[in-house]
Amino acid sequence: MPSVGPPQRPSLFVGGTWTSGSGGAVDVHNPFDGSVVATIDQAGPDDVIRAVAAARTAFDTGPWPTTPVAERAALLRRVAELLVRDKEEIARVETLDTGKTLKESRIDVDDVTAVFRYYADLADKEAGRIVDVGLAHVVSRVVPVPVGVCALITPWNYPLLQLSWKVAPCLAAGNTCVIKPSEVTPLTSIMLVHLLEEAGVPEGVVNLVLGDGPTVGAPLTEHDDVDMVSFTGGLATGQAIIRASATTVKRVAVELGGKNPNVVFADTPLDLAADWAITAAFLHSGQVCSAGARLIVEDALHDELVAEIARRAERIRLGNGLDPASECGPLVSAAQLAKIEDYVASALAEGARLVCGGRRPDDPALKDGFFYRPTVFADVTRDMRVVREETFGPILTVERFTTEDEAIALANDTHYGLAGAVWTADQARAHRVASALRHGTVWINDYHPYVPGAEWGGMGRSGNGRELGPTGLAEYQEHKHVWHNTAPEPAGWFEG
Repeated sequence: MPSVGPPQRPSLFVGGTWTSGSGGAVDVHNPFDGSVVATIDQAGPDDVIRAVAAARTAFDTGPWPTTPVAERAALLRRVAELLVRDKEEIARVETLDTGKTLKESRIDVDDVTAVFRYYADLADKEAGRIVDVGLAHVVSRVVPVPVGVCALITPWNYPLLQLSWKVAPCLAAGNTCVIKPSEVTPLTSIMLVHLLEEAGVPEGVVNLVLGDGPTVGAPLTEHDDVDMVSFTGGLATGQAIIRASATTVKRVAVELGGKNPNVVFADTPLDLAADWAITAAFLHSGQVCSAGARLIVEDALHDELVAEIARRAERIRLGNGLDPASECGPLVSAAQLAKIEDYVASALAEGARLVCGGRRPDDPALKDGFFYRPTVFADVTRDMRVVREETFGPILTVERFTTEDEAIALANDTHYGLAGAVWTADQARAHRVASALRHGTVWINDYHPYVPGAEWGGMGRSGNGRELGPTGLAEYQEHKHVWHNTAPEPAGWFEG
């Protein structure tokens, strides 16, 4: 049925049926004012076992893995059509759940629609390949086959978008899955599963369990009948998933965040550099894995750029994501707000210079929400926590350099390697720096755009594996070699 309002109970989807969970019920709160958006069911370990069993049965005995690729693609296209139909309501619920502006949420729904269409088109073209072995009587084929039962675990910052990056290629490849969204922002994940059901996904192919990591996530990733885990989230949780998956040698793809450099050379126009620096750092209150949280500026431009960024950052309008006048919403939770306040206190204690922000807003209309002013620190050093750790909030640190080699060294001086950017009018320099950066995505004179056809993922502790693009589909496939001897003769190896 069409999506109408926030999801209602029952909230779990197991074996083709909406059901209550054994973990009780919890309220989902609006980060803007703490109001209750919806009450949803929580899973317990027994629900995880039921969901995995349903996915296992659907994969081992159901029609989906052997359904013609064209039919799987058609289902993905139906989902895309339903997303278009329900765009406004899904975007509204995403804003209520995450706090982001409605403008951002609408873009998210459009991007999710594009992802489903991309994988529908790509799946239609997946025919494997013929390997020329130099023998006329042998047909040697490499064919893609589904991995099996996939656990899809998504983060709280882009709950709908990140789920689409996983579930669309997962289904296109013929797998079955158990979805576990973040317990903080589960609502649009529930709505997407309703759309998958409406589009006609077979019983047991898609299952949904809700709850926290220890109660639901851990037993899901440790389960013997799960063949693959795809996780987006924090480094510590990703490391735990990799360790847990080692026992059964599961396939694991993890995207674990970043500490992303935004390198600006002095030949970049001031207005352009300032505009994109705050966009890179403060979109969605900095709660973006690829946020440009580390601004690395050439000496000749540094002071002027820092002053202009501070001026612009102070003018960013915080507010309700449903208010068209709001440019930025709140942080997602009280826990995230406390984390940001701790990073700010740490930076001040370690000697960073606070340029702007560093506090909650004064507006009494925002007192019940999890708001924090966009914050800029200058005169930072590489050993400071705020420079080295992923803060995942509205904090921008500014470093300076004098030479191209120094800029590259600073940009690569991180355990992470998800994304980065370089700004310069010198095209040769831009490509030299982009080539030298050890990051999975590098923008030149831009920040944040992505397309479904280009792979997304990181180097170093930003994770392994890729989402999006052809590689994003291959993550959910095994590649089987089929050797067909069309004119077999006795081998004659042994005399007999």
